[in-house]
Amino acid sequence: MSILIKPIITEKATADAELNNRYGFIVNTKANKVEIKKAVEATYEVSVLKVRTLNVRPDRSTRYTKTGIQTGKTNAYKKAIVQVAEGDEIDFYNNIQD
Repeated sequence: MSILIKPIITEKATADAELNNRYGFIVNTKANKVEIKKAVEATYEVSVLKVRTLNVRPDRSTRYTKTGIQTGKTNAYKKAIVQVAEGDEIDFYNNIQD
């Protein structure tokens, strides 16, 4: 079971990382805060101070077409906001090649 699925790289998350040392990750829905903390510390070699989690509900949508009503939904997922110690930094862009 992989705990960390992918980092959240948006304008809001990048600004939060620069100002407050908080980084966002999409994580496994069954992972708890202790497992997330251990996974981040092992993967990025930083010390984690605090982990906040939230479950994101699926968005439902309805379209009206010639053939009738089409309904759908996105997948639900879990987000984790991880605060690292002062002076530590996570670099998501270090493996990018030209």
